[in-house]
Amino acid sequence: MKPALFLDRDGVINEDFDYVYQIKDFQFKSGIFELCKIANQKGYKIFVITNQAGIARGYYSERDFLKLTKWMKDEFEKQNCKITHVYYSPYHPEFGNTKYKRQSIFRKPNPGMILKAQYRYSIDLENSILVGDQNTDVEAGLKAGIGKNFLLLNEGKKNNSSHHAEAIQIKNLGEVIPFL
Repeated sequence: MKPALFLDRDGVINEDFDYVYQIKDFQFKSGIFELCKIANQKGYKIFVITNQAGIARGYYSERDFLKLTKWMKDEFEKQNCKITHVYYSPYHPEFGNTKYKRQSIFRKPNPGMILKAQYRYSIDLENSILVGDQNTDVEAGLKAGIGKNFLLLNEGKKNNSSHHAEAIQIKNLGEVIPFL
């Protein structure tokens, strides 16, 4: 069994400009490639786990999301970083059409995306790391049994009002590196 680095997308991999779905609006966060390179070198598989309620809300399509995801993964490859898989939840319990308007075990704070990765890739969750920028990310990590859960504090974002007690709070992605 291998350890993994689980990353939220908006606010961790890229700057969170609310419902990012176009390449022109995608701005990588400082330190993300360095963190992923070192994680890969140390044998970690890297997974992106992202709620994409913008699909449910009709702001963009799954096709738009998948196009951006392919581009993002290619950019990681250019930086010698390998993302094993991107899991996403297009669902929302209150908004959307019938296809996407529903509760889902894959929508964080539920651990579905993490557990799917664990099952498919034989991941050692106890020795894995999660980095999120919302309490719902941390809750998903805790429910799944991830050993170290980091909350990236993004200036002026809503996660800063109350912090999850069991999360290790960080101000930049480089703070995760010593834990790999």
